[in-house]
Amino acid sequence: MLDLSDPHATLHWLMSMLLLVLHLVIAARALTRANRTPASRAAWVLVIMLAPVIGMLAYLLLGETNVGWARLRRLRQTARMLADLNDAAHNDVELASLPAAASSLFALATSINGAQPLRGNRIVLLGANGSHPTTPMDDCRAAINALVHDIEQAQQSVHIAFYIWLDDEAGGRVADAVAAAAGRGVACRVMLDALGSRGFIGGPRWTQLTQAGVKLLRTLDDLNRLQHMAFSRMDLRDHRKIVVIDNRIAYCGSQNCADPEFRVKPRFAPWIDLLLRCEGPVVAQTQRLFLSGWIPESGEQGLDGYAADMAQPFADGCVALAFETGPVTRHNVMTDMFAACVYAAQRELVISTPYFVPDEALLRAICAAPRRGVRTRLILPMHNDSWLVGKSSRSTYADLLQCGVEVYEYPLGLLHAKSLTIDGEIALVGSANMDRRSLELNFENNLLIADSTVTASIVRRQEGYLSVSEPVLLSQVMAWPLPIRLLQNAVAMMSPVL
Repeated sequence: MLDLSDPHATLHWLMSMLLLVLHLVIAARALTRANRTPASRAAWVLVIMLAPVIGMLAYLLLGETNVGWARLRRLRQTARMLADLNDAAHNDVELASLPAAASSLFALATSINGAQPLRGNRIVLLGANGSHPTTPMDDCRAAINALVHDIEQAQQSVHIAFYIWLDDEAGGRVADAVAAAAGRGVACRVMLDALGSRGFIGGPRWTQLTQAGVKLLRTLDDLNRLQHMAFSRMDLRDHRKIVVIDNRIAYCGSQNCADPEFRVKPRFAPWIDLLLRCEGPVVAQTQRLFLSGWIPESGEQGLDGYAADMAQPFADGCVALAFETGPVTRHNVMTDMFAACVYAAQRELVISTPYFVPDEALLRAICAAPRRGVRTRLILPMHNDSWLVGKSSRSTYADLLQCGVEVYEYPLGLLHAKSLTIDGEIALVGSANMDRRSLELNFENNLLIADSTVTASIVRRQEGYLSVSEPVLLSQVMAWPLPIRLLQNAVAMMSPVL
């Protein structure tokens, strides 16, 4: 019986009841929250019920993808403004004229941001050229060389968005080129993720760019403030990698602004990446992706001209569409895009990604591909810089191999390239990984391409990765000790929470 004459006992009882009610409310919210997969619901309820205090705190800080109502309003206003500058006047692509697989994929991509497939683009996979043997590190350095050269030739504008920019040789060269461009009157805007580029933002290069007159922006730097903490995630990130120069040239891919040696994590180096250089109408679409992040965060107005200025198509150009995803786009849209690409394959599917933690829909799509007669090859890094991702990835190997998927592990560094090629005809390249962060949490940008020549160049790069990778055999996986498999599956089971 509660002794109401004892104030300490009464206070203790009231606090216990309050915690119990709070516990049940948070568990109910995790269970009933819209746009959540059953696996995510089960994982969160399990954590909240088994570890009440830690579980409730974790859910309050990491349980929901809320960017803040004010930011959400600004993002939607900007999206509507950019949508008014649609591609209809420049679009001569009849989806019915494309192969069925490409037509369905472009239709899905159009439904994400409203952008339409555009003909007449020149897209080149950047890399080292010459008769002497080259390495993936040479390809990454060649991509930076091309980027620096284009910035040095800029006459009107340079717009850059990176998740990570390091003050190393590559990062310093790009910073010098941007500062010099600003010095000769080019309008330069640089948008960096506040966490991913925190060292660069706090260093001398940031001061150099500021003094040169470059407009600078730290994105998502307020998510750890008190007013954003409840029922949000402190770790939402702007993972986009975009460069647009003079509205004529755009860069898209997986490469951050850093040396392949990636000195902040040298143990896993080199970082191996893909970077595409684009010209043609798709550049304007990429410009809009940059502005969709810049305008809501900076409040700068009068940038409509950048978004509306579309380059003339090349007569021999390819069909492409640039789109972005993130915590404010339609739920599961990146999973839908990846899964649709997998199902579109009829003969051959090749995927490279550094972080492979697929949700159930994507995993089932990949596993079904070999059973439909599609040769399916998956290339992952042998040594992952994320211990959790590495364990979770390997928990899928037995399922994949039993279904006929060929799994390869790249041993010569962190294979950071995010690429998907379909039947040698269609390619998807960009910043998005096949993990929960990219599928649900991060702002990402990607490029969908329908062209056999461009796709062939990406397939050749993938074949280069495969040539040095080690195949994973089902017999090896089945021989893993029970404690290893238990750990892998336990980590994978909690992946919806991470």
